[in-house]
Amino acid sequence: STLSSSSAASDVYKRQGYWKASEIVTNEEIVASFNSYVERFNNDNADQINSGAIEALGSSSTEFIEKASGIKTRYLIDKKNCLDINVMRPVLRQENSENLSILAEMSIHAAKEAIDQAEISIKDIDAVILGTSHSARNYPSVAMEVMEELGIEGYGYDMLVGCSSTTFAISNAYSDIASGLAETVLVINPELTSPHNDFTLRDSHFIFGDACVASIVQKNSTSKCRAKILDRKLVTQFSNNIRSDFSYLNRVEENPRSEKDLYFKQNGKSVFKEVCPMVANLIMDQIDNNGFKVSDISQFWLHQANSNMCRFIITKILGTNDFDPKICPMILSEFGNVASAGSMLSYHLNNHLDEGEKGIICSFGAGYSICSIIIEKE
Repeated sequence: STLSSSSAASDVYKRQGYWKASEIVTNEEIVASFNSYVERFNNDNADQINSGAIEALGSSSTEFIEKASGIKTRYLIDKKNCLDINVMRPVLRQENSENLSILAEMSIHAAKEAIDQAEISIKDIDAVILGTSHSARNYPSVAMEVMEELGIEGYGYDMLVGCSSTTFAISNAYSDIASGLAETVLVINPELTSPHNDFTLRDSHFIFGDACVASIVQKNSTSKCRAKILDRKLVTQFSNNIRSDFSYLNRVEENPRSEKDLYFKQNGKSVFKEVCPMVANLIMDQIDNNGFKVSDISQFWLHQANSNMCRFIITKILGTNDFDPKICPMILSEFGNVASAGSMLSYHLNNHLDEGEKGIICSFGAGYSICSIIIEKE
């Protein structure tokens, strides 16, 4: 049987099938906020700093951010409070049974556009798989909440695989269709990352943005936007270099940790050194194992964590650093790192494949986790 990934907005001009926070934050704004926080911290703790009891905080700059990441702006759900040096985090409404959850709102917006682009109806959908790096609650699943709001019958669940949650979810949808369990699966990937980011840390205060993507994975799709899934390759390898310790177990720990200890943390240099070669080698092996040449792949949509990582990986795959940027489009200059949504959002906004041309969607991140999907435009 033919399985197709009928993703919303594969026409770059339509720009649909995704949600983004309404407020854009520039590097200049986020640097001004961070440096004001640093100045106050250092002044308030001058005696301890002078005695060597604690270290002074270093300032940030737009030049540092762009060189380190390639990020110029990001969209945040609560710009005002994230930039307020007395708050330095989004302040959101309480999540309870009386309100539609924020992740569900994001998901429904993106899902409706994906459904329209795939030219299907609600009754065609058999399942909803919601993959995200940051779950809002343990149960009931947000996927079930979305199903209830949209009137979808079937089954649904949430899953967590760090920044590979989107592609792993698409792979699961493919498997469900191949097994006969479903014919049409809605895959949704809400990434509300700002609540878990520490805006007071120099190395990560600028990284994340808030966004959501949605895709339809369907047997024998007739959508004009369809692309056939030719192959999937998934690899995981345990590492603490990207870690979050936020958990329901925090409240019962013998030695409670501060809230700051529970945020997203990473050892960026080790991640770069270890993950980039893994990703490049996996993709090259996948291309070879399918009987293709690197030249057969017209575009690569990689996880949008860091422009330097993307360039390193593509340079190793192509054997040259002199390549057309359209081969490996990047959206992080505008969106920042939107966790697992990045690779598919890049695909949604920068898919230039003609009929018969092939591309690779590849995510990588915490775990470590890597998933690479070869597609062909139909």
